[in-house]
Amino acid sequence: MNSWRHCNRPRARRKAQNVPAAKSLAVGHNPRMMSPDITQLAAMPRKLSAIAPDWWDYTTLDAELIEAVARLAPRDLERLSRPGFKVVMYDTLEEFYLAEALEYVDAWRQSTADNPVGICGPIGPTEQLPLVARIVNALSLDVRSGHFWGMDEWYLDGREVPVMHPLSFERADRELCFSRMDKKLRMPDTHLHFPKADIAPYRKSWDAGVRCAVMQGGQGDVKHWAFNDPPERKGKWKDTPPPPAEYRKLATRVVKLHPLTVAQNARTSGGGNISLVPTMAVSVGPVETWMAEKVSIWQAGTHDNPFGQRLTAYMISKRIVDTAVPMSLLADHPNVQFNYYRGGLGTCTVEMH
Repeated sequence: MNSWRHCNRPRARRKAQNVPAAKSLAVGHNPRMMSPDITQLAAMPRKLSAIAPDWWDYTTLDAELIEAVARLAPRDLERLSRPGFKVVMYDTLEEFYLAEALEYVDAWRQSTADNPVGICGPIGPTEQLPLVARIVNALSLDVRSGHFWGMDEWYLDGREVPVMHPLSFERADRELCFSRMDKKLRMPDTHLHFPKADIAPYRKSWDAGVRCAVMQGGQGDVKHWAFNDPPERKGKWKDTPPPPAEYRKLATRVVKLHPLTVAQNARTSGGGNISLVPTMAVSVGPVETWMAEKVSIWQAGTHDNPFGQRLTAYMISKRIVDTAVPMSLLADHPNVQFNYYRGGLGTCTVEMH
């Protein structure tokens, strides 16, 4: 792959002396045509984050990429599909969440005792979870051979949060889905894999001969899947974010969360009470993500904003990979699907409220 497609290359700061910024290759500029002055400028560090200067995030991207994304209309998103990346639109929330629930059912219907199959699922969205249980019960589907991996869990005081914690992801999965299934149909607890502070059993479950048919996810404000957040801006990654190959080496681990992630989870799950939200988590990593046959991202407009929903689809479609936007790494996964609720796409037009 042409390394210029990866945006980890240091970007030029705009200077007051009318020196143009280096053109992004995403908009068709030829790097061989850059003047010597621009080449020299390109060795300078990328700009600081407008959100958290000690971190990498999408606000450090080239301005021309940002502007191109903001111009995308919903019809433009639909045209971003390419081999290996599919964009699907749903006109109603009912259809959207039912389709998400059916991915669980479809995965488990492939499973047998000799060839078990599972799905890795998120908390956020959660609306699909009761539908999964209702479908299993209504159709009397025997899913006992199926498996489920939780994507992530909060980490607090040196361990994963207990199941009784109000924000526990395992608690949500159990209460909204698995506890609602008929016990005669449901898989045993040994087939439910939730990440813990001791990550060894969870990591081992991915190498135990169970095929992961699909890894679902939502997209956070910081453009993560699971809690694969952008890295801190320090050490050898102070001036440029780590290259994609470096980030791809990350497996399930304990992570420190970007401040935007903490704020978002307070908004979506804690009524805005930021002090309630832990600042660390245990998260599935790219290593496990690339073990899934398909990655399916669900965006109803509840978690990320209109700009963010456009940004990651554009970067994946154009194969612009930058670890300041972790979701963009999925450009290199062979089977990715982005699912949108059309009514949640909004607009990037400036509106004063």
